[in-house]
Amino acid sequence: MGRKGVCCCCAALRPRYKRLVDNIFPEDPKDGLVKADMEKLTFYAVSAPEKLDRIGAYLAERLSRDVVRHRYGYVLIAMEALDQLLMACHSQSIKPFVESFLHMVAKLLESGEPKLQVLGTNSFVKFANIEEDTPSYHRRYDFFVSRFSAMCHSCDQDPEVQTEIRIAGIRGIQGVVRKTVNDELRATIWEPQHMDKIVPSLLFNMQKIEDIDSRTGPQSSPTGGVKEENPSVLAENCFRELLGRATYGNMNNAVRPVFAHLDHHKLWDPNEFAVSCFKIIMYSIQAQYSHHVIQEILGHLDVRKRDSPRVRAGIIQVLLEAVAIAAKGSIGPTVLEVFNTLLKHLRISVDLELGDRRSSAGSATLSTSSKESDERIVQNAIIQTIGFFGSNLPDYQRSEIMMFIMSKVPVLGTTSQILDPSHLGDLGTRRIQIMLLRSLLMVTSGYKATTISNALPAPFLDPLLSPSLMEDSELRQLVLEILHNLIDRHDNRAKLRGIRIIPDVSDLKIKRDKISRQDVSFMKKHGQQLYRHIYLGCKEEDNVQKNFELLFTSLALTTIELANEEVVIDLIRLAIALQDIAIINEDNLPMFNRCGVMALVAAYLNFLSQMIAVPAFCQHVSKVIETRSVEASYFLPETIFKDKCDLPKSLEKDETDLFFLTNKIAESLGGSGYSVERLSVPYVPQVTDEDRLSRRKSIVDTVSLQVDILPGNNTEDKVDNTEEITFEALKKAIDNNGLEEQEKEKRRLVIEKFQKAPFEEIAAQCETKANLLHDRLAQILELTIRPPPSPSGTMTITAGHAHYHSVPVYEMKFPDLF
Repeated sequence: MGRKGVCCCCAALRPRYKRLVDNIFPEDPKDGLVKADMEKLTFYAVSAPEKLDRIGAYLAERLSRDVVRHRYGYVLIAMEALDQLLMACHSQSIKPFVESFLHMVAKLLESGEPKLQVLGTNSFVKFANIEEDTPSYHRRYDFFVSRFSAMCHSCDQDPEVQTEIRIAGIRGIQGVVRKTVNDELRATIWEPQHMDKIVPSLLFNMQKIEDIDSRTGPQSSPTGGVKEENPSVLAENCFRELLGRATYGNMNNAVRPVFAHLDHHKLWDPNEFAVSCFKIIMYSIQAQYSHHVIQEILGHLDVRKRDSPRVRAGIIQVLLEAVAIAAKGSIGPTVLEVFNTLLKHLRISVDLELGDRRSSAGSATLSTSSKESDERIVQNAIIQTIGFFGSNLPDYQRSEIMMFIMSKVPVLGTTSQILDPSHLGDLGTRRIQIMLLRSLLMVTSGYKATTISNALPAPFLDPLLSPSLMEDSELRQLVLEILHNLIDRHDNRAKLRGIRIIPDVSDLKIKRDKISRQDVSFMKKHGQQLYRHIYLGCKEEDNVQKNFELLFTSLALTTIELANEEVVIDLIRLAIALQDIAIINEDNLPMFNRCGVMALVAAYLNFLSQMIAVPAFCQHVSKVIETRSVEASYFLPETIFKDKCDLPKSLEKDETDLFFLTNKIAESLGGSGYSVERLSVPYVPQVTDEDRLSRRKSIVDTVSLQVDILPGNNTEDKVDNTEEITFEALKKAIDNNGLEEQEKEKRRLVIEKFQKAPFEEIAAQCETKANLLHDRLAQILELTIRPPPSPSGTMTITAGHAHYHSVPVYEMKFPDLF
């Protein structure tokens, strides 16, 4: 009798390969593989590679029989023999043998015995590490992907067994990935049906990570074998390896299952795991494919746009983290797509919030207020993402994004491609204006332009300054803060924070450079716009302390960054005009505002006088401030902006000791070589269409007759063109104030200006206003204006058949004409 009870005669008649295979199995499986006979089998397989397929088939037959009979000792021996044969043979004839080998591995994985599943996995991993000489065009790994993925979700009651099976499943997936990626047919593993099994299985095990944030950065080399026994660590390493092998064509197939897993397990709220996943993705993929991931996140945000606010906020937070990593490299053509999508969702969030508020009007419930609060979370996340994304872009791209965001800020009276205010209402439009300006503020943070014209080009400056005329203090504050970011090129703003009388400006250690020719040209072209918006900003009734602080900083930064001798004179004229606002009070401002403007002028002139270092000018300013500190401390910022400050009941115009006087300033500066002729010309802001677009009461509103008498505009109330219109009626329609004292003061100023100011100065300041007024009157009344026949200073106005009496020019009461 031969080994294992086989008759010697029968054994001699069996094929040699079967005899060699039978000889490697001992009588007692505990003795292990018979090494001497295994060497003979290996030598025979190498010498006769055409027998490999038969050897493999016979080993598979024996293994299947032993598995069914639960003879696990012989199963271990068979798998060890297969492993050694695989390692020893690399001829083309090994292909059929591999099929037998994979069939045996599949048998082990299908068994319910954990030890056999681990054994089969280990054999497969060894096989996966073998580099085959020729590709296999017919081999598929569908079964192994499904089986290893199922093992990753093991729920065995024994924790140790559960961990062991999960580790085996993850290592099996890792083996499949390595084997298929190195194969010429590697594209098959990236098919959606495989990725939909592999990626969620890895994520399921990664959720068990205790310290998520510790490994969200680039992968570090393993320091020992202990971490490999942790399913979460092993799953993350496999996930990184999978993503690192992804290419342009299959990147999306690897990322989309991540969204499905996070949706299914509701991992967007809270979103710590989602954030860690996408950090791993962004650090693992090749940098040039980052825009694929961002596009997928944006697409998923569109899909979930009607979900709860916290879910959307979670997705946006993930986008922020992805953008933060992608912005350091190449993000491709997705820059504008990111902003367009975020602006669209900003509009959706505002619509949802305001819709809920309208539907619950009169019944303020806890759930509604909670939902509104959640929508605010979404909006803040969008703003943060826009701002962070923009602030991390190169300067050349950042300037384009600044223009892009500004073009999307809705202005009442106009329409925007993304944000149409007609559908939002005033409240919704205001909300979006504030949020977009907040995001623009973040984008401009840290922006250092070489010249102001680069930071504030005309197409950007005009729409940016328009919201500063809105009747909303928060909007005006945001505009000023954005201007500070762009003007402050030497980081002086922090030194100027707050409004105060600075005893010694030199202690601030202000950094500044000599004003360049480009900046001089900018101030000549656009300086009047800046002055105008500061001037009008001081006249708003809803100004609070922060508004005055920001206005002071605006004046100070303009002085530091853009002031030459001509600009200094203009700034002084502006300061005196602001003082006149508080003294004359044509706009009927509250007493707090009047005192606040006086304090602003004091703080600024104190700063300016020390910056230009003209002793006589400094002496005059110091004297006025000292007098105020004794007699009218409410004209100083340290007093007026206290919580409890006693306000005066009235401001006396004859208390000249408390005011900064133009003649004293002109005298002091003239002695130091300044050209002070223009100081005698009072500052008057320009007139533009921004007042109309911003819907604030302005000069344009005053010039408009407030009645529609154009033919065809109103079918119900038509006006006959031949109707006689007296000049007195026209005068009353134009004159909106109707106060005799104000009329006399304006006439006096006009006469004084014509008597003292150079003609060029008057023409430069009045050209815009005169043209605008002329065009309006000519359009409305079809007037023909002819010069007087005699030098008597009169003009005749004719309209149709109606004739108007000649009147002196200086008596025509056009408010703020000069």
